[in-house]
Amino acid sequence: MNRRELHPDESPQARFGAELRRMREEMGWTQEHLAELTGYSSVHISAVETGRKPPTERFAGRADVAFGTGKKFLGMCRDVRGNSMIDGYDDYLVQEAKAGEIRVFEIGVIPGLLQTPEYTEALVEAGVRRGLATREKLDEWAAQMLARQQRLRAFPSPLLHAVLDESCLRRPVGGRKVMANQLAKLEECAHSPGTIIQVAPYSLGEDRPLSRAVHLLTLPERRLIGYSESQAQGHMQRDPDILADWDREYHRLQVSALSEVASVEFVRAVRKELE
Repeated sequence: MNRRELHPDESPQARFGAELRRMREEMGWTQEHLAELTGYSSVHISAVETGRKPPTERFAGRADVAFGTGKKFLGMCRDVRGNSMIDGYDDYLVQEAKAGEIRVFEIGVIPGLLQTPEYTEALVEAGVRRGLATREKLDEWAAQMLARQQRLRAFPSPLLHAVLDESCLRRPVGGRKVMANQLAKLEECAHSPGTIIQVAPYSLGEDRPLSRAVHLLTLPERRLIGYSESQAQGHMQRDPDILADWDREYHRLQVSALSEVASVEFVRAVRKELE
């Protein structure tokens, strides 16, 4: 049996999983036995130990009862939940890691999976200035973004289809040079076989499908999950009827937006304006 190596320094979530495994093995328990004690499945225990699933406070509390550790795991769990920039975002990342296709519609900011490090850093600096979070937390968020991008370069990689509202290209982030380099990266990504980039121009006006940024993930067995955000709150969408509406609107957006070739030309034209 292959044993996945743990890296507790990667994140609070990884530290939680590593400590859970360490204590379980110190007690001489199997994952099945810990599952019985906590009321979860052995599959769930494995996913938490390897960092594939974030712990919940309910799970952490039951682990503390099983091990007799007071509130140790509950405190570690709160560190994990506190590591997220937006409530619900960590749950989305767990699902994104499983997806075979990632469809994104973004307004006002380049999607994280397509950002340059300098563009991300400019957003981090702005977040620190506005007091949204500590520098440490924002740096962890940026590192997490980089790890997500690396999955797109792995094999096999998911298909990424990103439709960018024109505001993503026009909104200056980090100054002219950073923005020009970011647009150059979009042109480069658009030629990657696993990435499709389209631009939804302002000229669509009120006829633009979708009024807010959304993510649609296609999971194994063609199952759909959606994600959207409001102020400081992420929302996972699993309702089949709502997802059917999002899916239909995204297809309309694909048709309404500029073609892939025209989108690259549009991005290049905006970049040349900056240069």
